[in-house]
Amino acid sequence: MSKIDRLSVDLSEVKRKRMDFWKREPAYRAIYEALIKQGYHLIGTTGAVKRCYWTKEALVRRRFCYKCLWYGIESHRCIQMTPAVVWCWNRCLHCWRLQPEDLKTEWDELKLPIVDDPEVLVEESIITYRNIVSGFKGNPLVDKNMFEEAVNPRHVAISLAGEPTLYPRLSELIREYHRRGLTTFLVTRGIRPDVISGLDEEPTQLYLSFEAWNEEMYKKFNRPLIPRAWELIGETIDYVKSFKNPTVFRITLIKGFNMSDVDVEGFAKLIERGDPNYVEVKAYMYMGRSRSRLTLSNMPSHVEVKAFAKKLADRVSYRVLSESIPSRIVLLSRIEETVRHGKGCIGGVGEPEKWCRTLGEEYEEASELS
Repeated sequence: MSKIDRLSVDLSEVKRKRMDFWKREPAYRAIYEALIKQGYHLIGTTGAVKRCYWTKEALVRRRFCYKCLWYGIESHRCIQMTPAVVWCWNRCLHCWRLQPEDLKTEWDELKLPIVDDPEVLVEESIITYRNIVSGFKGNPLVDKNMFEEAVNPRHVAISLAGEPTLYPRLSELIREYHRRGLTTFLVTRGIRPDVISGLDEEPTQLYLSFEAWNEEMYKKFNRPLIPRAWELIGETIDYVKSFKNPTVFRITLIKGFNMSDVDVEGFAKLIERGDPNYVEVKAYMYMGRSRSRLTLSNMPSHVEVKAFAKKLADRVSYRVLSESIPSRIVLLSRIEETVRHGKGCIGGVGEPEKWCRTLGEEYEEASELS
């Protein structure tokens, strides 16, 4: 029996154990039901896949996400997954992740109760993604060639929800995706410098996400569950400079919280400390569970995001390379041209509207994903 055949047999047992886990006690049953209602597809035991808004946009309307514009990632061939769907060391106000207060229950958020085999997570994520995309087959708006490409993914975003660095076999997970020919973007809050610095296999691109630039702001907005959290993030920032692959600092702007000139200076110091290849300045998304913690007024317009990004770029001497109005995001870079990891959206940095025309002022991801 081949390795693939053995794995296929194992997956039936994985599915049985997954259902046993999520139905074992009332708290997990409540989480399971909420996740399914929100459109998550569980993989392994603690992982999940969810269709990205831009997968549909790419297939149906030929509109592509900013990762396609800037880094060549083909939006219709990108898996959005997490190995830790409801486990994290923060309870950020802007997060769409299910948090205990959302369900009026409690669970241990600090440690994964089960460590899934990396090969199982990778195999299930690909199978699940293909099942999701298969729903577009026969749609008259979908180009046949694009559909055929879509069922053969070439990229994975290890993010979605939760904190992926809580998964103790992260290096193996990244390596398994690479072995299968997929590029990887890892998104983290930087709270596990031991994991980031200990990666035997680097992701294709590393993202470090921020909303706060000092400990007081961080404790107020990100609500860490452990002591020394801000100190740990600082250790990750210091390590970023030693990464061989491209690195990104993602700054999420929340109107009324972190958009003043003082905030420009605060974020500038973090950028100077970590020296990432890119900085992405992006609007907070009024979506999911965050709507019970923040309001629509906390979501800045693209004009406001662009003005903040320009001030920040001038302060740190980065170039303003591009923007994507539908996602309300601006790209800053310390290198002249972005490193592209796929064949998508050629020329997208200079001509974003060619690949992602603006439909209106509304924040598209918010309306689709909420």
